[in-house]
Amino acid sequence: MAMIRNTYILILLVIVIAVGVLHAVTPTDQLALHDFYRRISYFPIVVAAILYGIRGGVFLAVCTSIAFIPHLRHFYHHEPSAYLTELPEILLYFGAGIVTGAIAGREKNLRVKYQELSEKLERAYKKLHKQTSTLVEAEEQLHASQKLSALGQLSASLAHEVRNPLAAIRGSVEILADDFPEGHPKHEFCEILLKETGRLTNTVEEVLRYSKKQQPELELPNLESLPVVLKRVKVLLDNNLNHNHIDLTIDLPEETKQVLIDGDKMTQVFINLLLNSCEAMERNGKIDISSQQDDKKIRIFFWDSGPGIPPELRAKIFIPFYSSKEEGTGLGLAISSRIVESYGGTLCLEKSNHEGGTLFVLSLPIVKESR
Repeated sequence: MAMIRNTYILILLVIVIAVGVLHAVTPTDQLALHDFYRRISYFPIVVAAILYGIRGGVFLAVCTSIAFIPHLRHFYHHEPSAYLTELPEILLYFGAGIVTGAIAGREKNLRVKYQELSEKLERAYKKLHKQTSTLVEAEEQLHASQKLSALGQLSASLAHEVRNPLAAIRGSVEILADDFPEGHPKHEFCEILLKETGRLTNTVEEVLRYSKKQQPELELPNLESLPVVLKRVKVLLDNNLNHNHIDLTIDLPEETKQVLIDGDKMTQVFINLLLNSCEAMERNGKIDISSQQDDKKIRIFFWDSGPGIPPELRAKIFIPFYSSKEEGTGLGLAISSRIVESYGGTLCLEKSNHEGGTLFVLSLPIVKESR
């Protein structure tokens, strides 16, 4: 910036010197040319005053006056009477520099004030925008808490009503299991029914305890091997997958057999993720489950060939009660995320686009089977 300013002042000085030389070499009888040179002399003075203020205008006026001296002497020796008509031009040079510099300085001060005012307004706008965002977020949280409160009351009522039928279902399954001993093709389904009714019963008890504000009983998690849990989930969803002609592939390394997870809780998470994929895809879709692990954590990948999630919805999919489906509750992913976080893990949307489908990544700390 300083180099550019120096370049400007040098150019203006060159113009002043050139005009002074022209005055000196032009004969005195060429009055039209001398008048033209005098008018040109105002140009560097005015430009300097605009660029550098009063000091710049006065400096160029001094330089122009010095360059004008040979012309004055030339007139003094040839036509002394005309000398007096040329002398006031110097005063006009100084007047032009001072007046233009004063106006330019005032305009510069106004520009600085306007800039400061603009910056203040911008800061005020950002502050107001931030406060507005905070208010909107607080309103959304209040709205969600009201929904959660209503849901809590409804859940307590439903849990109380569901508990007795669950007990009847479990009892009936235990009776039916006697007709399908181990080794029978349908024995596995009886075991799944017993396990799932037990999981539902535990969930119902947790809801009732929560609604009564009782502390939950400390229970050890039902640790199971990751492949075993995923195999059971696949059996539970077989009808849904077959009905929609969806191919589910589970490709896990051999070492995952030693990775233990809470079978009851993670079954709920896996079912939520797979059901979301099934509902998002049309018929003849594909779901792949794979994993990667190190000494500290395991990452489980749930990829589907569905249409993907629009960019404007990706930040909202884990918000309770938000759902893009008409009949959706908006709780599946929110509950799944909280379950995973309670075990020190994370559940996130890794990728979603129209070409590559959707990829959810579930990360959990490693718990290996002790030998």
